[in-house]
Amino acid sequence: MTLEAPRGTRRIESRLPLDLDLTLDLFVRGPFDPCTRRVARETWWRALRTPLGPATLLLARDGPNVLASAWGEGSEWALEVAPDLVGANDDLHGFEPSGVVRDYHRRFPGLRIPRARRVVQCLLLPVLEQRVTGHEAKQNYHALLRRLGEPAPGPEPLLLPPDPKRMAKLAGFELRELGIEASRGDVLVEAARRARRLEELPALPLADAQRRLLAIRGIGPWTMAEVARLALGDADSVSVGDYNLPRLVSYNLLGHAEDGDDLLLELLAPFSGHRGRVCLLVGLGGRSVPRRGPRRGAGPLGRERASAFPRRSKPAS
Repeated sequence: MTLEAPRGTRRIESRLPLDLDLTLDLFVRGPFDPCTRRVARETWWRALRTPLGPATLLLARDGPNVLASAWGEGSEWALEVAPDLVGANDDLHGFEPSGVVRDYHRRFPGLRIPRARRVVQCLLLPVLEQRVTGHEAKQNYHALLRRLGEPAPGPEPLLLPPDPKRMAKLAGFELRELGIEASRGDVLVEAARRARRLEELPALPLADAQRRLLAIRGIGPWTMAEVARLALGDADSVSVGDYNLPRLVSYNLLGHAEDGDDLLLELLAPFSGHRGRVCLLVGLGGRSVPRRGPRRGAGPLGRERASAFPRRSKPAS
């Protein structure tokens, strides 16, 4: 069987070490994401909706570079932004890690901060992860994709992320059928209704983009930080409000686990401009916090997430 040829390709060079597995794994939860899939070491597929139409990207290690191939009507746009998606334009200016953070950075030099640009697609998982366990959020995400996802172009069996126009019309009972209660469902629907303005965020100054995100009811500091890091390439975004993040960071930087966002921000202050990067490095290379008694489930912490950070899959070797 002859595979469909891509509409275009480009070779991506990076000034910094670039590990596709570490970087693109930030977008997925588990190995079976319908939109983003790792099929071999440093070989990934990603389906997306672009301003020019649907597209699928194949991103693969090619010596010191990355080879990007694209299918679909949005191929030209997808190839244009592919360097941002893989973090090839990430900037370490001002990043001077010390102590254990320096050790983590040496162990994972290829971790880059991506800039995916497609804000609504990057919103889906953080919104669904609010106030529930990671397992529940993943089930909701897959159910939403089964309901609204459409086949992506290209040879890999992927699904496009939901069309915002269709997602904006979801009724409450339809969301409940997917296991998504009103508090999270309302955020998804409102974000879909504002999709056009949200997709303008990558062109705005970061502070303005963050304010526009926070203007949507149900999007607080945690969700805003998650989206800013992935969609806007903000290496400084800290997921304030995460239940486990202060304990994880304090355990690795101080040697003992402490709660509280104030302490978290104090510990990260020396890394201003790259605080989100430090959180990711601690999540990758740091020691896990010893459990004390029964594990806490997600609790009623307003509109924001209460589950553990980071909640990402670990690529198979």
